[in-house]
Amino acid sequence: MSSLALYRRYRPESFAEVIGQEHVTDPLQQALRNNRVNHAYLFSGPRGCGKTTSARILARCLNCEQGPTPTPCGVCQSCQDLARNGPGSIDVIEIDAASHGGVDDARELREKAFFGPAGSRYKIYIIDEAHMVTSAGFNALLKVVEEPPEHLKFIFATTEPEKVIGTIRSRTHHYPFRLVPPGTLRDYLGEVCGKEDIPVEEGVLPLVVRAGAGSVRDSMSVMDQLLAGAGADGVTYAMATSLLGYTDGSLLDSVVEAFATGDGAAAFEVVDRIIEGGNDPRRFVADLLERLRDLVILAAVPDAVEKGLFDAPADVLERMQAQAGTFGAAELSRAADLVNEGLTEMRGATSPRLQLELICARVLLPAAYGDERSLMARLDRLERGVAFSGGGAAPAMGYVPGPEAHPAPQVPQGAVPQGGGPAAARAAVRGGAAPEPAPAPVQSAPPQPSAPQPSAPVSQAPVSPAPA
Repeated sequence: MSSLALYRRYRPESFAEVIGQEHVTDPLQQALRNNRVNHAYLFSGPRGCGKTTSARILARCLNCEQGPTPTPCGVCQSCQDLARNGPGSIDVIEIDAASHGGVDDARELREKAFFGPAGSRYKIYIIDEAHMVTSAGFNALLKVVEEPPEHLKFIFATTEPEKVIGTIRSRTHHYPFRLVPPGTLRDYLGEVCGKEDIPVEEGVLPLVVRAGAGSVRDSMSVMDQLLAGAGADGVTYAMATSLLGYTDGSLLDSVVEAFATGDGAAAFEVVDRIIEGGNDPRRFVADLLERLRDLVILAAVPDAVEKGLFDAPADVLERMQAQAGTFGAAELSRAADLVNEGLTEMRGATSPRLQLELICARVLLPAAYGDERSLMARLDRLERGVAFSGGGAAPAMGYVPGPEAHPAPQVPQGAVPQGGGPAAARAAVRGGAAPEPAPAPVQSAPPQPSAPQPSAPVSQAPVSPAPA
């Protein structure tokens, strides 16, 4: 097995092999077909997304014996020199501007640029990290970049195009590169692992894609590290989480379920396992925030999995859908906000464990806060049947409050409020008399008027017997 780094071993040799940059590679290939190649290009974008590789491919296309062509033949001397493991071409000069960006280096380049190519069609300068060229160095190059000889081409590659002076930038064709989408990068890593003939457990590739953050080179470096440490079973999920420092999914499941049910004992047990296991509390909070973000999306978009909004194994997605269903929308949003605020507070904190425990306490105790988010979270818990103290069941939605839930107006003892109804019934109960059942309605003729029955006035006080 070759000891060459994985990103060098699988470096693209044609524009068709470059992934995730079709908005750049397609126009460049069309320009080569139309023979309308500019004298200077500016490739910009995040690190590891293919700028320098594309510059080498463009040089290969220009100097191919069949070219200029969008598809190098790979057989001629120029193509072999500029191949993946080729020795390089004397007519394609790569300069690292980080160490050769001064005015003296620019003057030396300008003097050599007017000499024709040794054996190729063009002399091509690939200036990497172009933003490191000083202002004086750019000014020294300005004339040769503006009006170069017919045999001369410039390709500037930089992560910070705004630092390239405007007079140079205006004389180039600018192509902005982008980060590679996670789905595309995951498929590419799967193909590489298949070529390496090393089994990779499901769930590992999403971790690698996350660690690479859209950079192909960074993702390939992480994958190379995992493949180098693979055992007889290949790359396992447990190995990847421990090596990359990510939180195990079971711990995230446990703390999310504890938040959903209001179980403080389970939540603080997870915190203890995090600390005792030697994990970084800040990394755990960051992973927890990402999990809550996924749950917020799942709660808002029930068919998010079918739409391809998530890139995770099927069993993980199933668990996340169940967790999103146990949370209320307001409580889930409040938990994510609190964890995000806590992550900000943990930067520079002297006791990360204390900060983590405080985050859990805030999420678990919405009743301790009177803000709108906490109020909505408490309502969500009532609707889901979870008590604020955790573990108990709240009244069902069909619950009807008893008389003590709505006290009646105070009236003198023995008096019955006017109008009867529930208020009169409650007054009778408080007075000690047993409530009489209401008579069943009887269909009969309209009642005949009768003489009024005398009754004692309820407003008079009781009369004491006269002394003998």
